[in-house]
Amino acid sequence: MDAIRTELLTKYYGKARGIENVSLTVKEGECFGFIGPNGAGKSTTIRTLLGMISLTSGHASIFGMDIQREREKILNRVGYLPSEAVFYDGMRVRDVLKLSADLRKRDCKSAAAGLCQRLQLDPSRKVDELSFGNRKKVAIVCALQHNPDLLILDEPTSGLDPLMQKEFFEVIRERNQEGATVFLSSHILSEIQRNCNRAAIIREGNIIACNSVENLAKTKTRRVSIHGKAELEGMDGVRDLHNFVDGMHFLYSGDVNRLLSVLSQGNIQDISITEPDLEEIFLHYYEKGGASR
Repeated sequence: MDAIRTELLTKYYGKARGIENVSLTVKEGECFGFIGPNGAGKSTTIRTLLGMISLTSGHASIFGMDIQREREKILNRVGYLPSEAVFYDGMRVRDVLKLSADLRKRDCKSAAAGLCQRLQLDPSRKVDELSFGNRKKVAIVCALQHNPDLLILDEPTSGLDPLMQKEFFEVIRERNQEGATVFLSSHILSEIQRNCNRAAIIREGNIIACNSVENLAKTKTRRVSIHGKAELEGMDGVRDLHNFVDGMHFLYSGDVNRLLSVLSQGNIQDISITEPDLEEIFLHYYEKGGASR
């Protein structure tokens, strides 16, 4: 069964674009990445899926249930971590966690205690006295304590220090291995590369690529570093050209033989041609406007 399926999902705020014709499928048990910078439409997609905002057109389902007609059933099986968590002032952490559990009519005391211990979160603290990172930990426990079938995580590590980020993803991997589906929305590409099997790239409200992380990384673009100098300004296929005192580096997506011919006319002492990292590939998709799905 598909955990998430969207077909031409569209949301407009008046005349302003939210998302347009978003079609994607997330398989049950999958760890799926949703990549895009701020403003690309990631949070709008998530909020539409969860029924927080109404769709303009299209269709979407979660575990085969329509997001509009069966919202309550869906929410019982979902753990949602928003990019920014807001709580009632004056409440202690333990009260927030209990309220979240009570709303789902679940007894989550044991699970909450275990998560608080792993995330080094003091349940006796008042939420309005917590740092941004510790408020994020409260939201994480609220999203995970009822052991949901689907985790929807929107920029989950913002505010967490590196050690807590590592522990957070350990927990997420454990949940995924136990069968939970993970939908991870992030602009931090290394998080997607390390933790997801497949990913979709969203640009200005549109999906421009959707494939395995491995296949998304397979482009003709290469990172080139040279020790020496050559005339490359304006050459087709060259981008992100940076000059240094003793050399230059750039991304190249043209004919390698043409590149070598041009370099041979310069003063080159050494050359390195390697595959780009995911961040450079992401920029490639954004500049080119997409690739096959």
